[in-house]
Amino acid sequence: MTDLKVKIKAIVESLLQDPSMFLVDVVIKGLDGGMQKVLVLLDGDQGINIDDCASISRQLGGIMEEQELMSSAYRLEVSSPGLDHPLMSARQYKKNMGRRVRVTLPDGNRWEGKLTDVTEEDFEVAVEKKVEKKQTLTPTRWAYTDISKTMVLVSFN
Repeated sequence: MTDLKVKIKAIVESLLQDPSMFLVDVVIKGLDGGMQKVLVLLDGDQGINIDDCASISRQLGGIMEEQELMSSAYRLEVSSPGLDHPLMSARQYKKNMGRRVRVTLPDGNRWEGKLTDVTEEDFEVAVEKKVEKKQTLTPTRWAYTDISKTMVLVSFN
């Protein structure tokens, strides 16, 4: 993790006054024209709203300017992680208990099912398997360190 990312994370953590809100990730990447994008992803146990993101963005932007953290032009974005962003912390897993997820392992294998249990070290999914033309649910537990990513699946039923 870069020093800049560590500094930004520390600043954001200090700005989060509501204990139900938490930092998910800070992503810094270059854009066309040499500009950098600083993306701060926030979440909350009951979700997060646009006013929360705007408030943190204003405060963080002011501190970044005051401390001259960026050496060149940049774009700051503060938002909640979208459905295209994997779950990153036990708090996010807990928030999504009961929802369908797709777990991707380092070998590329994918498993889908309902998120049924979450601890600080691991989580359990009732994995859907077909056995002799019959759909069964098999409880399967993974440590966070043993997977590549977990995505929440959206159903439009």
